[in-house]
Amino acid sequence: MSVTAQTYEARAAAHPNAAARRLLETMMRKRTNLCISVDVTTAAEVLDVVRIVADSVCMVKTHIDIISDFTPALTAELARLADAHDFLIFEDRKFADIGNTVALQYSSGVHAIASWSHMTNAHPLPGPGIISGLGTVGRPLGRALLLLAEMSSKGNLATGAYTRTAVQMAREGGRDWVVGFIAMDRAHLRDATAAADEDDEDWLILTPGVGLQAKGDSLGQQYRSPHEVVHDSGCDVIIVGRGIYGVKGGDDAVRQEAERYRQEGWKAYEARLKA
Repeated sequence: MSVTAQTYEARAAAHPNAAARRLLETMMRKRTNLCISVDVTTAAEVLDVVRIVADSVCMVKTHIDIISDFTPALTAELARLADAHDFLIFEDRKFADIGNTVALQYSSGVHAIASWSHMTNAHPLPGPGIISGLGTVGRPLGRALLLLAEMSSKGNLATGAYTRTAVQMAREGGRDWVVGFIAMDRAHLRDATAAADEDDEDWLILTPGVGLQAKGDSLGQQYRSPHEVVHDSGCDVIIVGRGIYGVKGGDDAVRQEAERYRQEGWKAYEARLKA
């Protein structure tokens, strides 16, 4: 059976990675495939957004290195909120160095990412060593890794051979550690691996560039609707940031917009199962 025809629950039961199973199970419990991208620059702003939208999301995506007043208290509170409100944390670090360096960046320093983030991601550019290097830290902790196979910005270079290489590296890295991709369309990954049986490769596809109104911004970001991403392109998680927390009207408006995206994303998933 095609991956896109299976429920998140069925996929969770068969997944070899604990963090991926937890994500899929959370999506079923909360009936949400929405990830909030919290691209704000102070700890108070991060926590305010998360507390407002927590009940509508399966995942919170952070860029921890943009927080101007970071202390470990922030990530401790994020971890507490994740347990209290049943969501996972995805640090969008986009590691891109040799294995030894990324292992240190992941485990150490002021952010100590591996200690609190359930998932992180990496560019395939440095080669397979980046997967094994991060794995020395994340695997023992039950974490999960995503590779950047595609991007949502106009003119990006993550196409063609880059995507094919990302998929091959993920396969070689093992699904007990590399659980999926940042990508725009599941079909692009199938095309890149035509020799493989797609039914045997259940990759999680997390997709940025999702919007219900805007189609782009002044810096090259491009947006598609939840239906286009989940139903038409076979992706699993919609990533939304400014489209939710940037609405006018205060906390209630932000909460309502998060719920609107949750409903639209889930509706697209249910329609996909019936297709």
